[in-house]
Amino acid sequence: MKISIASLIVVLAFVGCKEEQKKESISVTYPQTKKVDTVDTYFGVEVQDPYRWLEDDRSEETAAWVKAENEVTFGYLNKIPFREELKNRLSDLWNYEKVGAPFKEGNYTYFYKNDGLQNQYVIYRYKTGEAPSTAEVFLDPNTFKEDGTISLGNVSFSKDGSKLAYGISEGGSDWRKVLVMNTETKELVGDTLHDIKFSGLSWKGEEGFYYSSYDKPKGSQLSAKTDQHKVYFHKMGTSQSEDQIVFGATPEEKHRYIGANVTEDDRYLILSLSVSTSGNKLLIKDLTKPNSKFVTILDHTETDSYVMENVGSKLYIVTNLNAPNKKIVTVDANNPSPENWQDFLPETENVLSASTGGGYIFANYMVDAVSKVMQYDYEGKLVREVQLPGIGSVGGFGTKKEEKELYFSFTNYVTPGSIYKYNIASGTSELFIKPEIDFNPENYESHQVFYNSKDGTKIPMIITHKKGLKMDGKNPTILYGYGGFNISLTPSFSISNAVWMEQGGIYAVPNLRGGGEYGKKWHDAGTQMKKQNVFDDFIAAAEYLTENKYTSKDYLAIRGGSNGGLLVGATMTQRPDLMKVALPAVGVLDMLRYHTFTAGAGWAYDYGTAEDSKEMFAYLKGYSPLNNVKEGTSYPATLITTGDHDDRVVPAHSFKFAAELQSKHVGDNPVLIRIETDAGHGAGTPVSKTIEQYADIFGFTLFNMGYEELPENISKAIKQ
Repeated sequence: MKISIASLIVVLAFVGCKEEQKKESISVTYPQTKKVDTVDTYFGVEVQDPYRWLEDDRSEETAAWVKAENEVTFGYLNKIPFREELKNRLSDLWNYEKVGAPFKEGNYTYFYKNDGLQNQYVIYRYKTGEAPSTAEVFLDPNTFKEDGTISLGNVSFSKDGSKLAYGISEGGSDWRKVLVMNTETKELVGDTLHDIKFSGLSWKGEEGFYYSSYDKPKGSQLSAKTDQHKVYFHKMGTSQSEDQIVFGATPEEKHRYIGANVTEDDRYLILSLSVSTSGNKLLIKDLTKPNSKFVTILDHTETDSYVMENVGSKLYIVTNLNAPNKKIVTVDANNPSPENWQDFLPETENVLSASTGGGYIFANYMVDAVSKVMQYDYEGKLVREVQLPGIGSVGGFGTKKEEKELYFSFTNYVTPGSIYKYNIASGTSELFIKPEIDFNPENYESHQVFYNSKDGTKIPMIITHKKGLKMDGKNPTILYGYGGFNISLTPSFSISNAVWMEQGGIYAVPNLRGGGEYGKKWHDAGTQMKKQNVFDDFIAAAEYLTENKYTSKDYLAIRGGSNGGLLVGATMTQRPDLMKVALPAVGVLDMLRYHTFTAGAGWAYDYGTAEDSKEMFAYLKGYSPLNNVKEGTSYPATLITTGDHDDRVVPAHSFKFAAELQSKHVGDNPVLIRIETDAGHGAGTPVSKTIEQYADIFGFTLFNMGYEELPENISKAIKQ
């Protein structure tokens, strides 16, 4: 179809007049949030906390405030003219079959699958050796609750595959229930276990399994402090009240996180003990010897180490002790302390993660945030470099010792996740599952740049967008970051980001300090009294994108969740002039009180606490988003998102930050908070809710960049 000259003039006029159209806005009247006279004193300094009452998640007042804020927010979002169109496109693109890598347990091969828009993935299975087409539904979490708000957590099969222990989460909470199923009959066996949190499920033969939890807190289960983890053993055929405490009952030896794992041969129980999210002790217990005691492998929490494998009494340990990028060492379990460790795979210039399968070790190295995999035998001899399908991220190089093949996944920012079958002996791979999705990677490009942060440190960033995009400073751009807890942001495909890029949007991800992309030194460079480095890295990324005409201030949005929500909150309060839109999700925003909620005290390795010292208090107060909202400042258009069942980063962080911003912000930019009900920190969120959230986030972002219809529609009209 050809467009008339008159119509073309109208369309071009619309594009050219975007500056004028940006002045139009949806009027917002914020709810009146009461202030209370709450003052805390830190090292002689008084700090006001007028919205402290919003921390009470059980009060009727807080519930009324949440309702009032949501009415304002959804009243605004409902008026965005293309919100429904975005939701429909997200639904259309999301609606394709997604299949996970198969894995064998007992006589069956299992896999996860989502037909398209199912709220939760379903577990299927077929008899090993038969055709996958014979697969049947094994466990369908969509039947737990009609709206999908009860989700399946971790699953663990007994050694012979005859039993399955699985966790469920209600409303997104980190607290779990655990049920046990007879896998042959699919019937539940035994009682449901309650009040389990931050736990693996590790079987000892068929006898029972180890799990971890806290004592149920007094007060609110969603916000009260939990800081003494314990390991229990649940014996099949008994009630939970009879479960024995294996470790963690001594108050003077308190650990906030304890992981318990039984080795594949059922010989050893390994405990990892942590007081924070970084650093752990290691203990080992010989399960073949009755009444054996735990033996210490590592007696301090200054490094991160785990037992990857054992061959008899020979342990293979992955560690960053004297090796910031990690290495593998071996030691005899009878005398396992570090002075006896022998280097097996020495440290390299790239960060190592390792796994085992089929009698081999797979060393996955991160090279500037992308994967490189090397295969070794158990004597340390290099067998081969695994040929990967391209430049991106791989996962899944692990299976049982007796297996002849394994399955791994491959993805990057423009390639939907595909599954490959790998022959362990020959090293050959074949494409096993490629998703059929209405997205053509050939139309997009992804490239890595390096830019200088404030102190001159080189930071990598991957920028992804449509091919042929004009760099004129007017491209809607999302700058996404995290920068903490040793977490690495590696390339991966996202349906929501694909929809964003369809609209001509740019998606940029810098690998900030505080993450794990370059090992422990990189992580430590963004912690405690060096946390400002992370914000400086993010600010420099925004400046790079504007200076190089990818975007400009009027078309830039910054986004991040959890620790990334802190990143967005700190950046928008330090540099409100830098961006048009700010999108802090489930953020850690009150840095003076974060450690008083749930397991927050365990984040002190990264943050420090306001009680540590006068200097640490002053540093935290200096960047805490909640404490740095300034009266009379014009902040960017802000959409804060959180969940009412978030018991990891409690929603009070977001509630108080929203109240501060609404009280002090000046100008026409809206400052809203979107509070999802029956939702937590993110894991297990139903697909239907996720689609609605992204439609609102992208709709809010584009509307506040001046668009009154989707950019893709404008582009198509011009081309026609």
